[in-house]
Amino acid sequence: MEQRLMLRVVIDEDNIRKLILNERPDSIEGLKTKLSDKLSLQYDFKLQYEDPDFSNALCDLTEITDLPERATLKVIPLMTLELTTLSSSTEQTDSSSADTEILSAAGSTPLPKRQWPEFFDIPNFSVDVAYRLRQADLLFMRDRVPLTPSRDMKHDILEKLAETMYSFKAYPDDDDFSSVAKALISKHPSLTEPGPQPGWYGWKNSLKFKMANYRTKLRKAGCDDVMINGGKRSKHNPEGPSSSKNIKRPRRGEANYLPNLPDRHDESSLENARKVVIEETKKKRPNASLVSRIMEETFSLRRREIVTQEPAVQSMMERWPALFTERQVFAEFNRIASKNLEGNFYEALDQHTPRFIDLFKSKKGTSPDVTALRTVVLKGLPILLSEDSSQVYTTCFVAAKEEALASVTVGVLTVIEDAQQQGPNAVHPQPISIAIILEGESILQPTSQDSRGSVVLENRDEAIFFGRSRGLLSGTGLRWPQGPPDLLPGVWANQPTPLDQALQPNLHTYS
Repeated sequence: MEQRLMLRVVIDEDNIRKLILNERPDSIEGLKTKLSDKLSLQYDFKLQYEDPDFSNALCDLTEITDLPERATLKVIPLMTLELTTLSSSTEQTDSSSADTEILSAAGSTPLPKRQWPEFFDIPNFSVDVAYRLRQADLLFMRDRVPLTPSRDMKHDILEKLAETMYSFKAYPDDDDFSSVAKALISKHPSLTEPGPQPGWYGWKNSLKFKMANYRTKLRKAGCDDVMINGGKRSKHNPEGPSSSKNIKRPRRGEANYLPNLPDRHDESSLENARKVVIEETKKKRPNASLVSRIMEETFSLRRREIVTQEPAVQSMMERWPALFTERQVFAEFNRIASKNLEGNFYEALDQHTPRFIDLFKSKKGTSPDVTALRTVVLKGLPILLSEDSSQVYTTCFVAAKEEALASVTVGVLTVIEDAQQQGPNAVHPQPISIAIILEGESILQPTSQDSRGSVVLENRDEAIFFGRSRGLLSGTGLRWPQGPPDLLPGVWANQPTPLDQALQPNLHTYS
């Protein structure tokens, strides 16, 4: 007997369809064929369904009989992509040949680095080293006799510490070395070195030499984040550039600066995937899940371009149009910094807001509008710190918009009506539009629809734009011009800022 199916098909979070089939297909492949035809799915996929036996948790659909009459299906794209080869510049033809490229899902993405921890956790050493340290620590606690480690034991300790430090940073700074050396002595007091210097000072110097040797080993192995600084002046390359100049290293908060390409992939395969993203973004309803997955896969290729070539923003917009959508701005920042840009930014801003409001109370009363409070805080920072904000905040009238665009390199441009007050520190709760400007190009501005057809920036919230600008700067490798307050990078990263000391002791009592 034929059985009617009523399906709720989740293609991605912005594309959910209702589909009615007058008869149940005989197999999973038959169901996939019907879905491909009716929903115009031009890629391979697998299906998951909400299983009522497990409180509607998602399970892979392996038997067609498991599917209820009323069911929710989720489409999971597989990484087999059909790519249309662009016509050659030497061939003047309107048709292009179809080619197929496989972006293998078996190629794993390199493990991302993590943010440097507040308290460094000393890793576990090999069994013999751990045993000797435990016996030495007991002897030190009883007789205060420090351990003099043998050469091989010290080598094993330093090697393990360098490996762990590299998982956070390829180029630790002086404070990082100090924190590791202190943590080592704290966990294994028998390693305390005698003398007038602190007992961890010798370990700190040893760690610096070991980390340099460890980077050399990784450079020979082909790790991109250290290879980029290879080829400097040495005894084998006396004509090379100075080893201390133009060192490319992560900025503050950047955990994944220059990752290696995924296993089983090269620049050619990732370049083909990049072209697929371009074609997908041209569609009226692009597959957001597919775009996100390929953008994740091609992250290393994108970072290699930005770090080594330092391309202009216009070039980046042409090669990576998906990078300048709202979703990918936040996703790219998360890939680079391993942090939630929107959440951390608002959390830090809201933490500081009550204290700032106390400082800004030139008028009585407070506003219940959270957007207005955030905007007041951002506008008030340059005044409080006696900073020139004209290079960050630019305000213009409607008639002067094009002239203002040409004069702004990096910043936030607010367009207001002619009757409103103009100035870098003026607050405009109801501007005509706000846009993020990178190299004179308007990147994000209030529009009714984005490429996915959904409303994105209609609220004209200046704080939202300031937060998004941080994501764009990380994604494109640009820097703010001279002038913005020093505390803003700390606010973005939710880390201590210069204002923390100035506003103590009352600042953190309002959180």
